[in-house]
Amino acid sequence: MNGGRPAFVLAIANQKGGVGKTTTAINLAAALAAEGKRVLLIDNDPQGNASTGFGVPLAARQGGTYAALTGRRNWRDLLHTPEATTPHLAILPADAHLAGAEIELASEPERPFFLRRVVEGVQREGDFAFILIDCPPSLGLLTLNGLVAADAVMVPLQCEFFALEGLAHFLKTLETVRQNLNRGTALEGVVLTMFDRRNNLSELVAADARSFFGERVYETVIPRNVRISEASSHGQSIFAYDPRSAGARAYQSLAQEFLARRKDHRHDRPQ
Repeated sequence: MNGGRPAFVLAIANQKGGVGKTTTAINLAAALAAEGKRVLLIDNDPQGNASTGFGVPLAARQGGTYAALTGRRNWRDLLHTPEATTPHLAILPADAHLAGAEIELASEPERPFFLRRVVEGVQREGDFAFILIDCPPSLGLLTLNGLVAADAVMVPLQCEFFALEGLAHFLKTLETVRQNLNRGTALEGVVLTMFDRRNNLSELVAADARSFFGERVYETVIPRNVRISEASSHGQSIFAYDPRSAGARAYQSLAQEFLARRKDHRHDRPQ
């Protein structure tokens, strides 16, 4: 149980693909669970990469997030515990049926709020301290549902040339959500990913991000690390695959920094 407090809901989102969004969702969830926190990871991406990254077979997903969103099944009946090494972690998986939700729900007047209703049901149960939502790499209805359901949004930012330009577009969408659908959705922070200290461009992007966003940029940076990619291909978090790797150390540091931010509540209020 969670001491009577509702689970804190964190959407991990960026409309640009290939920035380490799902990798961050997987490994931050696992790192928080390793810290003893009860974590639910909601795979809200029709590609189902977070589910695959935790080794959930396609045949076992039973509609997953799609079935929960559309009310076909109760969310609790769809959960999986993906790793013996992280007993505090559960995942609500996704499969290709989720792509149909964008079409199926498009004509519904309450279409931005379907995931929020699922999340509120999870919160009422009180079993989890954190709910992480892995959003698709787009600004469509599924991402909108993730943003509306969230208390805050974490944005992975790849250290490459066009990253900041894409982030500006995303932040405009987030501000629209805050103004019209959920005033409580805050920018939790920006996480620099795929950082290569041998590459001057990585340093330049990091410096630009810190200059623009200040303390919103996490001190922890996620390095380019082949072990992180290998872990996902084996259906494991980096902590199950290679807990001594640089990638594991980075995600452990990110989780600890995230928890430290939660303690002082500086980022709970809309800015």
